[in-house]
Amino acid sequence: MARAIWTGVITFGLVTVPVGLFTATEDHTVHFHQLQRGTTDRVRNKRINERTGEDVDTEDIVKGYEVERGEYVVVGPDELDEVAPGRSRTVDITGFVDLAEIEPVYFARTYYVAPRGEQYLKVYELLRAALERTGRVGVATFVMRGRQYLTALRATERILVLQTLHWADEVRDPGEELPDLPSERAEGGKELEMAAQLIETLGAPWDPALYHDTYQEKVRELVRAKAEGRKVAAEEGAPEATDVPDLMTALQGSIDRAGGRARKGRTEHTGRTAGTARTGGTGRAERDSPKAKQRRAAPAKASEAGHGRPPGGTSDLRELSKAELYRRATDEGVEGRSRMSRDDLVEALSRTGERRKKTAA
Repeated sequence: MARAIWTGVITFGLVTVPVGLFTATEDHTVHFHQLQRGTTDRVRNKRINERTGEDVDTEDIVKGYEVERGEYVVVGPDELDEVAPGRSRTVDITGFVDLAEIEPVYFARTYYVAPRGEQYLKVYELLRAALERTGRVGVATFVMRGRQYLTALRATERILVLQTLHWADEVRDPGEELPDLPSERAEGGKELEMAAQLIETLGAPWDPALYHDTYQEKVRELVRAKAEGRKVAAEEGAPEATDVPDLMTALQGSIDRAGGRARKGRTEHTGRTAGTARTGGTGRAERDSPKAKQRRAAPAKASEAGHGRPPGGTSDLRELSKAELYRRATDEGVEGRSRMSRDDLVEALSRTGERRKKTAA
């Protein structure tokens, strides 16, 4: 069972709920010790008094701010806590904004938020459900380990998540920092159409389990190989940059290759389904079931109606797979779709359909 790294309260209006913060991620990086070259002697960092050369214990170290050369204002941990009375244990929500309004560059770290006791479950769930229904996040500040954080409190399907944000003056202006940027925007043309087509061909629902850290795998393999006296083949270098005259050829080649992968995937899927049917599975039964027939018929009915997509009613949407729902959400431009569950996608598409009907009326 994980331990809370911070405990306090969340306040919104006059409502308060005691909570604990838990680290949402972990580091899987391969860590090395420092050794002196040619030996197996460990090299360690020490806290040394630069005047006496003696070691200094951690409890004897305080913070000092240099006001003039060689002159410091010394500040202790207790004094830092005193200048933020109450604030160091309070996540104070000052307002609610749409999650899509916060640019990704502002997000830093993610923490899970849990209620501190069964007696607070109702208030906790009330806040979570309200944030989920409104599609907003609570903007709040709090102090942890001697530092104040700007945060976004948002709802997921089951829990509240707190994401720390960079302050505005911590985010660099790309126009000032980057040496070369396009002077004109790409508004159209064959190249843009082909680039968009390539993106659509490679489009897929977000599934983080499909991705893994291949570099760390190579590092572990390198360590194992050296321990066993083996050599590891070096990886190929980065490909050369695409020249402008070759851009159309590169785009077309990419589209052809991506299309081939998609056809291969469909063929393999069809083969697995047929194999299941032959071995007494449910492949054919599933294809011939009323729900499967309804799913196949839905796009045709939509085309006859002139919409080019399945009906937007909730009952019709629940017959679609999550991948189909995700494609619908992409077509409709549903914000935050990559983080949605299947039920979330159904609800979001239902709302979109209702808004379209009202606009048409």
